[in-house]
Amino acid sequence: MTAQVLAGALADDGRRRVFAAIVLGATDRAAVAARSGLAGREVVTALRRLRDAGLVTGDDGDLAIDGGWLREAARSAPPPTDAERPVAVGERVLRTFLRDGVLVGLPAQRSRRRVLLEHIAGSFEPGERYPERAVDEALRGWCAAGGSDHVTLRRYLVDEGLLARERGVYWRAG
Repeated sequence: MTAQVLAGALADDGRRRVFAAIVLGATDRAAVAARSGLAGREVVTALRRLRDAGLVTGDDGDLAIDGGWLREAARSAPPPTDAERPVAVGERVLRTFLRDGVLVGLPAQRSRRRVLLEHIAGSFEPGERYPERAVDEALRGWCAAGGSDHVTLRRYLVDEGLLARERGVYWRAG
């Protein structure tokens, strides 16, 4: 069994509840239904899927988890590839709102917008002073896809404290 088959077998909430009931000692359908809170028909369907995946063994009255198989699957599983690793929230936000280095939209949620703005603020050198025209020009490049306008982006950067402003001169804060 592959990790994908295992994940597929346990992807459904009902199947997880049936699996947990068996782990906790239920050995027949009635006990599984009582512990899981599922109807008998749902239990039968979940048991069939879990048996097909190789997670559950036995028949009604002697249901069990194939613990040996699970241990073997854990030992033989290759390390996850980059594509299988969980994606950090920041990376997910950047993938969602940037295409080829161009802004396609601004997140409504402040924490996600902050991630995106921090990334954009990284295009300004710390300690260097920029006239408003240079800031606008740099931000227009980010806005080329129409996901936002440079003025809104500049205002967010200042409001979030990522850029500081005084008399039309901007610099990267922090």
